[in-house]
Amino acid sequence: MLIPLRPADLDKLIPAVATGNQFRSALGNPRKILQRVLISSIGGVITLLISQNQVASRFYSIWLIIGVAFLLYILWGPIVEAGRRNSELRKYSCSALFYGQITNLFTRERVEDSHEQANERGELELIENRRTWMILELEDEDGYLGQIRFPMEKKHQIIRPGTKVCCLAFSERNDFNRISALSDAWIPKQRIWIGEYPFLLRPAFEEICQRLLSSPREK
Repeated sequence: MLIPLRPADLDKLIPAVATGNQFRSALGNPRKILQRVLISSIGGVITLLISQNQVASRFYSIWLIIGVAFLLYILWGPIVEAGRRNSELRKYSCSALFYGQITNLFTRERVEDSHEQANERGELELIENRRTWMILELEDEDGYLGQIRFPMEKKHQIIRPGTKVCCLAFSERNDFNRISALSDAWIPKQRIWIGEYPFLLRPAFEEICQRLLSSPREK
């Protein structure tokens, strides 16, 4: 079942500004955090040193602002990235609340990152860090909708085909004949959130889903 949403409803569910969950997700893994810290510290120190040599110059304030911006990159970088990801779904002209079921699920190994490392013989070996991802196929009474992919955790082992699921579907067409994207999803029965990135404001979305589940047509 697809229930079209108004633009005002979408604004309540996917904000333009990053939420706390979105900030943490955009912050990334320890390796990405380290990269941000290095960019922030090195860029900040270099530009602040340059600004000290420009004290008598009219460009002093500009260099100072750039230096402070670099130092704060560890904070505003994830905010900008989260806002960009939110805009990926907000750009679609049509959105709808989907309520259906999981028809199939499977897992795949995915390379998260790789690097070369010397072995005991001094030879370089390619080391790959792999992670198991779960892929769910969704459909309703009208047929197949799409897939949701996310890193698998222990709590996801209870998910089974036939489980009811709620999410947002996005399209460029009013009839939703072609689905362009899906948000993260909520499984009401197990009260589990799934998805690669937390697009939705979860309390607001859960409230909408609860109203849907308690409507006469779903009883």
